[in-house]
Formats: sequence, structure tokens, C-alpha cells
Amino acid sequence: MTDHPEPTDLRGSASPLHELLGFRMTEWRDGHCVIVCDLAERHMNRNHSAHGGVLMALLDEAAASAGVWTEGGIARRSVTVDLTTSFIGRAQHGRLTATGTRIGGGQQIYFCRSEVRDEAGHLVAAAASTHRLRAME
Repeated sequence: MTDHPEPTDLRGSASPLHELLGFRMTEWRDGHCVIVCDLAERHMNRNHSAHGGVLMALLDEAAASAGVWTEGGIARRSVTVDLTTSFIGRAQHGRLTATGTRIGGGQQIYFCRSEVRDEAGHLVAAAASTHRLRAME
């Protein structure tokens, strides 16, 4: 097993689901976000690979967070309009790293690309997504 530096959560849990899944943000700046997940039995499907739902949640959170960053911390929220996902590889153990990048948009809608890689750097899944900013509650 590889030793990893412990990630620092820069803004707390994005949602109870992400906390349950053990997602942790390691980088966050304007238009960019990195989230990691150390695979455990709870993340697996019947084939002993990372479940597609876990991969999609990583892709979605990395992308959405890349688009809502503001100086001084999170001050905006968004909702995902669409998330087109491609499952490319298989992950069975170790740390998954999701990277989200904002690639465009305007004042209400923004567009992102995101990807999940395994510990060896192999591409496991990729997505293109559209998000809509929403009012703070």
C-alpha cells in the first residue's frame, strides 16, 4: 500500500453523500478543483471495481466545485444541469483523484470537464458537464 499525505479539506463537506463516501478536497482555486477518494469495500460494485455511481459523484463534485470558487471561500452554489460520462478504465484499489476544470460559461451557466485517475495515473472516467449557479439559501 502506498503512503499518501493526508488531504486537507478546504471547505468542509460539500454534501452528506460526499462525507459518507469519504471524498476530500485537496486543491481548490478559480476554475480548478481536485478531490480524492481512498477506495474501500463500500465503493465497489459486484465486479470488485469502483462503482460507476462513485465515479460519477467524483466527476460531478470536482466539476461543480471548480465553477463556484470565489475569493475567500465558497460563496456560491450550483446545480448540475447535465453530466455526460465516459467510463474508460477500471479501478480496484488505492486512491482515486478527480480533477475538475471550468472551461467557460457566463453569469448563470458554466461548463466543465472532469476526469478521474487511479493511483498509477491511468484514466478511469471522464465527463463534460453543465452547471447553473443558484441563489444561496
